[in-house]
Amino acid sequence: MRARRGIGISSVAVVAVTGALVVAPVASAAPDQGRELPKVPVAQGYGGAVVSDTVQATQAGLDVLRRGGTAADAAVAVAAVLGVTDPNMAGIGGGGYFVYYDAKTRKVSTIDGRETTPAAGDKDLFINPATGQPYAFADAVTSGLSVGTPGNLAVWERALQRWGRYDLDDALQPAIRVAERGFPVTPQLRKEIEQNQPRFKQFSSTAALYLPGGAPPAVGSTLRNPDLAKTYREIARNGTRAFYGGAVGRDVANAAQNPPLASDATIVPPKGKLAIGDLRSYKTLDQAPTHVRYRNVDVYGMAPSSSGGTTVGESLNILERFDLSKAPRDQALHFYLEATKLAYADRGRYVGDPKFVNVPTAQLLSDSYAAVRACRIDPIRATPAPVAPGNPLNPGDCTPPPPSATPTSENEVHTNHFVVADARGNVVTYTNTLEQVGGSGIVVPGRGFLLNNELTDFNFTPTQGTAADPNLPAAGKRPRSSMSPTIVLKDGNPWLALGSPGGSTIITTVLQIIINRVDFGLSLPDAVAAPRATQRNTASVTAEPAFITGNPLLARYGHTFTEQAEIGAAATLEFTDRGQILAVGEPTRRNGTSAGVVHPAR
Repeated sequence: MRARRGIGISSVAVVAVTGALVVAPVASAAPDQGRELPKVPVAQGYGGAVVSDTVQATQAGLDVLRRGGTAADAAVAVAAVLGVTDPNMAGIGGGGYFVYYDAKTRKVSTIDGRETTPAAGDKDLFINPATGQPYAFADAVTSGLSVGTPGNLAVWERALQRWGRYDLDDALQPAIRVAERGFPVTPQLRKEIEQNQPRFKQFSSTAALYLPGGAPPAVGSTLRNPDLAKTYREIARNGTRAFYGGAVGRDVANAAQNPPLASDATIVPPKGKLAIGDLRSYKTLDQAPTHVRYRNVDVYGMAPSSSGGTTVGESLNILERFDLSKAPRDQALHFYLEATKLAYADRGRYVGDPKFVNVPTAQLLSDSYAAVRACRIDPIRATPAPVAPGNPLNPGDCTPPPPSATPTSENEVHTNHFVVADARGNVVTYTNTLEQVGGSGIVVPGRGFLLNNELTDFNFTPTQGTAADPNLPAAGKRPRSSMSPTIVLKDGNPWLALGSPGGSTIITTVLQIIINRVDFGLSLPDAVAAPRATQRNTASVTAEPAFITGNPLLARYGHTFTEQAEIGAAATLEFTDRGQILAVGEPTRRNGTSAGVVHPAR
């Protein structure tokens, strides 16, 4: 019999003490006092750990762990709270990928909760029937047409079925309390709402929640979401059927089909095709993870429909042909940038939803194919991009392939990622998203959550020249994603769990952290904090300013750079040989990450 009613969030707040999160009376940092709760990016100790974007979510996960919940129980509680406190990135209006290490079986498993195309969708989903041309990307995003069938809630249910001790109604209680009581608006949340204000004001329900009085809420003010609390209660009482076919689902479908335009709206968005039948028929997929052996560790990731596992894995296989630890740092980074350039070319040509296209996953991850791709790398000169994809089914030797197609535009912008571990040794790494910051911009009226715009992750028109494009829309199809929740085992035991938001840069962020830790010998905090660069088969490398200024010799290889202030916002765990867990988030990116452990090390 499953345990019940055991994990409600306690009346506590979080304060920083000795580098970890500890509990204190709520009066010391009450949300109503308008003070932002503190964050710490690094914690170390025993008994379980959580790293997430908000203090409230991290605390909810730690409370679950303290009450004997598993990593899966805690992950669902964290995800539900993030739907309240990180609403532009996460929530039941979106989908994601859940990777789990089971300490009993010593195996890594995954759940694919990616959104699906409505049954009424087809390859011309984003072609304007009035013009015969693709919709402008911005117009497609802020519309019902971009909304795919959400998968996050189904992921939560499936994760609890497979690995939880508690039921969904218990796991939702912390989020219900945070939504009711409210939480202090952070500078990051205010910034996101402010940036989305032109979109949010177009929809009456969105403006009512996030633009009170016509403006974004002030930093430190209390943001409550009684509609979301009511929605979570309804799901807790009636189960996920309330969403996948019930009253909540009907409201979701109606909001997509008939976006709730404000009386002074200046847009006429295309209506969506999501119907109640799409919600009734939605299913998550239990999948085997991708797996590659790199140096002395085993790297497990998410298989297609995500491109994360295949692209991280192929890049690592290519890089294993070079001794990065002994190469000069500038040359090692050159190899990293060239390897991802090649892997992204293959990603664009071959990776899509495997129910609709034949994804050669095993061949993309084979050592023999990596050897052929690696020989394309000039050790002293960057190859002009875009480079052509290879042929994993018939690799041949290292002869120049035909000219490359135009690189696919990468519209995926941001996501949410967190990691959890429990005292039993179970580990979760979970990336979930609405796609753009603020998703489609549509809050479901009376329900308190934003809908995704995941379908804009499809290519609107073919991108691969004369070759078939694996990422065009089709009824029931999952759009390709870059989400890369990853678990690394050493000697058969968990060593690292990691992932990041950041759209198509997720893959390179995860890859760079692994290289920093494995090849360059950086500590995990330093590996996460190190400046980042991302090469996605584009003419120039997108990089953070500190990467550009810190690696001037890369220009000699022919690399050019486009500056971007921040890339990613990683959440990671490392399991030490002393039995401790090192929980590491971002010290500065996205205003920092909240890391905590159940029993801090002294």
